[in-house]
Amino acid sequence: MATARPRKKPPSEDITAGAVPAEELAGEFPEIDLPVRPPFPPMEARSEEKIPKGDGWLYEPKWDGFRCLAFRKGKTVALQSKAGQPLDRYFPELVEAFAALPVRTFVLDGEIVIVSESGGLVFDALLQRIHPAASRIRKLSRETPASFYAFDLLVDDNGKSLADLPLETRRERLERLFEKIPEAGSVHLSPATPDQKTAEGWIKNLGGAGLDGVVAKRLEEPYASGERTAMVKVKRMRTADCVVGGFRWAQAGGKIGSLLLGLYDEAGLLDHVGFSSSFTAAERQELEPVLLPHRKPPGFTGKAPGGPSRWSQGRSTEWEPLDPVLVCEVRYDHFTGGRFRHGTKFLRWRPDKRPEACTFDQVRPKAVSLTKLGL
Repeated sequence: MATARPRKKPPSEDITAGAVPAEELAGEFPEIDLPVRPPFPPMEARSEEKIPKGDGWLYEPKWDGFRCLAFRKGKTVALQSKAGQPLDRYFPELVEAFAALPVRTFVLDGEIVIVSESGGLVFDALLQRIHPAASRIRKLSRETPASFYAFDLLVDDNGKSLADLPLETRRERLERLFEKIPEAGSVHLSPATPDQKTAEGWIKNLGGAGLDGVVAKRLEEPYASGERTAMVKVKRMRTADCVVGGFRWAQAGGKIGSLLLGLYDEAGLLDHVGFSSSFTAAERQELEPVLLPHRKPPGFTGKAPGGPSRWSQGRSTEWEPLDPVLVCEVRYDHFTGGRFRHGTKFLRWRPDKRPEACTFDQVRPKAVSLTKLGL
């Protein structure tokens, strides 16, 4: 039976896999009398390259936002991040929205997102919420209000834990709960389908809306708190041709650690947009004769790799500039805020591609509204 985990110090990870320092999310949860209480580890997913086929799967869109468990008992509301940290102060409009619902008891698993005027998701607007100034948070909550998409129900409106029940039953109870929740608000039911073709369409056609991919869950499985046994995630992957404007040495071993990637902006300046570092020892050895003959400043003529920051966590930020003549193809999942959000996967060198042809145009998807999901 699923029970509340003891209140312990939140883990040192953060809610956005490296995007926000954990110390900026410090805080305490309110006391809340529910069979599942914060901090409670949410179910996690293992990564796969293809959508799983066959019977017994339920497919959902993978929202590009902050994972969140929403707890309510009477007048008390608590929002918990994936890493077990309080989110209440950063999304006051959602706390108010949950408190105003006609359903007074529940624990929901879902995603916090911000939808732009064009109907797509804006991840950068979420990052701006993690700010120490309450006045700025209140201002942003009015200008760019957040929404919540629920995809699982852990405690129902009778205060009963559903975590040990199969997903098929939890989904039925979730849909029944949302029959009591007004559609016009900011708390929504996330769509789900047993149809694989529909899920493939989400990945193929709705990347411009900000969807992160597709999640597949086993219908017969209970809620696997903190585990990756009942859920699969398939990210929407794309490729881009980038100029290598510099590199960093590995912290140990004296080998090249990462390639620093650039794209040309409208003014013809080369902006630093990310990195690629997933190389084997043998591949790192092969990089030296390719890169070292081209060591030459300035490397990046626009935005350059910066110095130490709150995200670097003590890692060295020194880098070596290269003459911008080398082009490589990389695979990535998200490009937002002028850079690749995560590290990219190096695929191959592109000697046939002119560096000047590596522009931002290739990473700016055509905007697609979430209304195509029927929302």
